[in-house]
Amino acid sequence: MDTLRTHLKAERGNLSKLAAAIGVTPGAIAQWDKVPADRVVEIERVTGIPRQKLRPDLFEGMEAAE
Repeated sequence: MDTLRTHLKAERGNLSKLAAAIGVTPGAIAQWDKVPADRVVEIERVTGIPRQKLRPDLFEGMEAAE
């Protein structure tokens, strides 16, 4: 979640855009301790942050998709 928070802080207003793109509220994202497993692929698509960085506990050892 730290990677996502850093990304969102670097791009002000991006929290609302991300929330709209994945169909949740900004408040829901703010409450996450970890990116939910069922949201990883969507967030990767919208932000460009590789799933291995979003949830290394789930995708450790997997190569990034090209």
